[in-house]
Amino acid sequence: MPNLEQIKSFLADHQPVTIEKASKQAAVALILSGVENDLEMLMLRRAEHQDDPWSGDLGFPGGKIDPDDHSARAAAERETIEETGIRLNETDYLGRLDDISGAYLPVSIACFVFYLPTRPQIVLNREVSHYWWVPLHRFLEPDRHRDVAFTYRQQHRTHPVIDLVDPEHPFLWGITYRLTESFFRLIERPLPVENRSE
Repeated sequence: MPNLEQIKSFLADHQPVTIEKASKQAAVALILSGVENDLEMLMLRRAEHQDDPWSGDLGFPGGKIDPDDHSARAAAERETIEETGIRLNETDYLGRLDDISGAYLPVSIACFVFYLPTRPQIVLNREVSHYWWVPLHRFLEPDRHRDVAFTYRQQHRTHPVIDLVDPEHPFLWGITYRLTESFFRLIERPLPVENRSE
């Protein structure tokens, strides 16, 4: 696993592909913490809510970009404060991943990477039900990876997922899976595929 300085270098050298003209735009914060060779990633579980398309899913702090946000990154930082109480600043910022578009919903998502030397105090708001600091090595354990069949709007599809936490909580999939996959690809540790069905 790359250490913190190597991750910083990968992100500093990366020229992110951005999506500027999507009808709906959102921004999230991928937050790392821990010591040089034992890093963790903050993962949230969205609260159950019938009006939230990501209700109950695992994800990063973040949400839609508001007209008052002066940038996508500012939106990610604002949403992080609202959802977790974590105040991110310039010295915490490492870089930006490539933007992605939603597979089912007409939205583009920008993802910004931050590093905090120590775990901050977290105060969840009503939009979030749980949080975990997940060791980076856990994302790379082959036995946690599998494919799951979904039915969405009468369409049957199969998606890769990661069992990150425990059976009582959902697996990582969808937009956050794709952003996580992008991060690990960028740091030259692609996610394993051994347990995915063909």
